[in-house]
Amino acid sequence: MPANPSNIGEAIAVFMRILGLSKESLKKIILRGEFDEYTDDKHMHCTARLAELFEKYSYEVQKSGENNSSINFLFEEIYVLEEAKGVGLPNFLPRSAFLILLQGKVSGISGIPVKFVDELWNYVETVVVAVLMKHCGSYLQVHSFLRRAGQNMISKMKEKSKDRVMEIVEMEKFTDYTCDPEYLKTWTELMAQKNVFEGAINDPNFIGKIKIEGFGEVEVGHLRKYDSNIREQAFDMKMRITAYWKIVLKRLVDSVALHVLLSLQRLVNNEMEMEFVSELMGAQGGGLEWMLEETPATATKRERLKRRVMLLKDSKEVVAKIMDRVSFEAD
Repeated sequence: MPANPSNIGEAIAVFMRILGLSKESLKKIILRGEFDEYTDDKHMHCTARLAELFEKYSYEVQKSGENNSSINFLFEEIYVLEEAKGVGLPNFLPRSAFLILLQGKVSGISGIPVKFVDELWNYVETVVVAVLMKHCGSYLQVHSFLRRAGQNMISKMKEKSKDRVMEIVEMEKFTDYTCDPEYLKTWTELMAQKNVFEGAINDPNFIGKIKIEGFGEVEVGHLRKYDSNIREQAFDMKMRITAYWKIVLKRLVDSVALHVLLSLQRLVNNEMEMEFVSELMGAQGGGLEWMLEETPATATKRERLKRRVMLLKDSKEVVAKIMDRVSFEAD
């Protein structure tokens, strides 16, 4: 028969013991990478599985952010520059045009970070619930309560992560800043190809494609119909957005990874106890009484066993009396 706490004091003791053991197990497998408790269960080797999720996320971000601008080279930049132009000095790149292009690129991959944190917390939930169930032993009511509490806790952590990740994405949409010197270095290297680009356009006999580092082979003949000033601005804009995009992709990977790692630390070290005790004491401590209740099936089974035990005791007494009588008559 499943064990069942007989009073509130015993229920609290059972709850705290299970919580303490579970917390220590989660520290080992999630934070320290120790999996001696689950040697043969690879699903519970958390640091390795989390690393695989991070690698997959990084690959998807980098892959989705690959430059495919060899087709219709500079069309998008020219269109945005023409629509963002105003009355003012020539040869100034409008920041609004840069942000429009940036927002379009960020929006195109904005679903990847959200999908990642959703997948990660779903995995963490399976681990947390498995650890709780292991330490629950035969306390079925505690088993049910802790499963629900664990799922509620992970659900809250997941929502917090989604909000934070969306905030990270929004920051990349509406701000264009970096202190990384790699941006200027990359932009300078890309702009060094400008003479080759202009030379091919200005040569009326040139037909075909030119190779531009970072874009592969691109056609430029279709750009001759545009004013040289707008072409130069579009080329400059393309090189700036390309150099900056590399920084954005790295930040999207690093920022989300750092957030998740910090969240896991907080989950095990802080949130777990607070959330579980809050769940336990909810509804004026109703969780404690609920832990003492048995399911109808278990209660019926326990009552049936009690009746059988009583019957066996009565039968034992009857048999003992019969044996005594037989012994007396034999004498």
